[in-house]
Amino acid sequence: MGCLRVLLAIVFPPLSVIGKGCGSFIIVFLLTLCGWVPGVIAALIILNNPN
Repeated sequence: MGCLRVLLAIVFPPLSVIGKGCGSFIIVFLLTLCGWVPGVIAALIILNNPN
């Protein structure tokens, strides 16, 4: 997980997980619409997952 991805996950979470697949992008996007904090948490969890 690079520093740029972490910074991007904090600023705009859906954009940081766009390389992980469409499902991850949609989940993080919906959580970001519900609130910024859930979107950031989900993005950091997805980025931290090695799979």
